Amino acid sequence: MMMPENGHRAHGFSSANFLDSNEILNELNLKGDEVFMDAGCGDGHIAIQVIEEKLTTNTVYAVDIYDASIEDMETYKKENNVENLINIEADIPEGISGVGDESIDVVLLVNVFHGFKASRQLDEAVCELSRIVKKDGKIAVMDYKPWDVPKGPPTKMRSSPEDLEELFKKQNLKKIYLNEEIGEDIPEGKSHFLIMFQKE
Repeated sequence: MMMPENGHRAHGFSSANFLDSNEILNELNLKGDEVFMDAGCGDGHIAIQVIEEKLTTNTVYAVDIYDASIEDMETYKKENNVENLINIEADIPEGISGVGDESIDVVLLVNVFHGFKASRQLDEAVCELSRIVKKDGKIAVMDYKPWDVPKGPPTKMRSSPEDLEELFKKQNLKKIYLNEEIGEDIPEGKSHFLIMFQKE
């Protein structure tokens, strides 16, 4: 496990090291009254920034499959007396226990979706995300472009925005936004895309 700047353990490479969290959160245009979920939170740096800067009183969920990530988020919660943070250890395609149907306004997944493809659980993941998001709620997915480049997951594990649009459409989630110029500067251009879906 690696140790990012915030001192939290992360199973993989923390996106804090190469993605601008301010750029990502600006895309979401949070108003301050949302219930928010960082799904696949990793070291938790985005969830922590949301709590400290965007949603100081509203509920923020941090969800990750790795117990170390959730343990560290619990430590952060206790040390900072944060009352609006709920940390859940869960494998998203298998279900996020403790989160009710249509209870989340905004779900964010950064560098998470290629993992669902790798485990062949894309449909199950989207079904669970559709379950927890409110009607008119948003799911934002930021992941690597489907390019054959050295950095990031293997090319075959990557999805295109069009792939995701087709996948989400099956769960009555419509595309409302796409930014294909976001992320890290690499020789081929910007490394990522961010696509947003809304529950109809």
